[in-house]
Amino acid sequence: MSMFRSYLKAQAFHEGRAQPSATVRHVHLSHAPLVFVPLRMAGEAAAPLGAMVGCDRAAPTLLVVPQPRNRELRFAFATELAAVVLPYIERFAGETETVEAKTPYERCLDAPQILVPNPRGVAFSRLLGRSTRFRRTSGPYAVPPSVPAFGQWLTFLAERAEHAGSSMFLAMTDVLAAHWVTGQSGVEDGTLAALLAWIAPPAGSTGHEAAAESEDPTRTPPAGPDTDPEFDRKVLQPAIDAYDASGSPERVEEALRRHLQPTWDLMWRAVDLLRGLPEAAGVSGRWERDRTALAREVARLGENPTPQGRWDSPVAAARRLAALEIAQQTYEAARAFDDPLAMAEYRVEGAAFAGEVVAVEADRRIVPPGGKRAVPRPLVTVRTGDPVRLAPGTRVFSPARRTQRKAEIVSVAGDTVTIQINDGMGQGREPAPGSVPSLGEVVCYTDLDPGGGRTPPLPALSDTPWTHGGPPEPYVPTDEDAQESWS
Repeated sequence: MSMFRSYLKAQAFHEGRAQPSATVRHVHLSHAPLVFVPLRMAGEAAAPLGAMVGCDRAAPTLLVVPQPRNRELRFAFATELAAVVLPYIERFAGETETVEAKTPYERCLDAPQILVPNPRGVAFSRLLGRSTRFRRTSGPYAVPPSVPAFGQWLTFLAERAEHAGSSMFLAMTDVLAAHWVTGQSGVEDGTLAALLAWIAPPAGSTGHEAAAESEDPTRTPPAGPDTDPEFDRKVLQPAIDAYDASGSPERVEEALRRHLQPTWDLMWRAVDLLRGLPEAAGVSGRWERDRTALAREVARLGENPTPQGRWDSPVAAARRLAALEIAQQTYEAARAFDDPLAMAEYRVEGAAFAGEVVAVEADRRIVPPGGKRAVPRPLVTVRTGDPVRLAPGTRVFSPARRTQRKAEIVSVAGDTVTIQINDGMGQGREPAPGSVPSLGEVVCYTDLDPGGGRTPPLPALSDTPWTHGGPPEPYVPTDEDAQESWS
């Protein structure tokens, strides 16, 4: 945890209320997100017990597996869940536009957004996707075609959730914790009810008191996907026994409805809180990348409906890792550029600084190394009260002048930093008006690069080196792929 967030945590504990760590919302919020609250039996890897799902907070769909150990009932649940989720996804997947660029590409007009209570809900969804995408639609244990299609989409969304800044599949506790800092531990922040209790405690109550009350599983059941042991022993098992004896799922349905409804309500409370924050400037660009990724997946499924393999080839794994690293770097920089509170975290650490311009040499011209003629290279001197841990020669960027990509630190002396501006000044012999900071202007610079990094050169699949197994064989799903540990 950074020093800045530690300070906010101490302040939250002192004041009894979560402290904002962002002034804007750094995720996209759909006008109609699909809220998905899954539940599984405690101790079961991916044996679904039930779910509450839907886009209408007043009319959720309740799905129940009255006997989770029954294989047929589990896949009947997957079929019912697919009947809710697939139409939602396909509603966006079918509408695209062509983006005119150097290499034109397709992009969906909009994209689905699925919200789950916590990262464990994402992990459960990933495993559920793997458990369903290999199912056969003929032969023994056949399932409807919607089940493997649902599994492929669930796998795609779960993988997309790993990309920093993506908003297609979000864990609500992670989103809230990125915008508020509570006075409790990070582990406790993983509990949706406790996190919301700190952010918006009831009138007359502190966050600590409200969070303590939320820990009572009889009043606020866990947000899943695992159930509470006391609930299992006192409520769930008798209800399952009643189903085994009578064949009626009514008692199980009622038990799960009472168990899931509080979390369903909390999810929509969290959505309301997030809607109260203005959207950050960089969110729309990241959502466009989500829409592009969706269009590419639609095209991939159209060309080759074979489900994703359980393991990536070495080259595919390297490409994926590089993409994740670039997404993380780009998101962190964009978040800081869009939000003064996010930038404050880097200022405290010395990776950014802000201050007043005390000297400007706007008309300075030099002949750069290897050059033949003098070009504008203004010097700007900034006095700052921030700790500066950036060495001379470091490339820096300014949120106020994002087109400048090659400014660099010339010197650091006490509380003053001198910066040379190398680009973004127009094509004339003199810098364009406003391209160089003026005397007395308050500026901010950081080494965070909002442009992201470059994907390293990687070989084609056919050129995979022998050290990594050589070119991979074309992937063909096997019966072994379809075997999943449900218990």
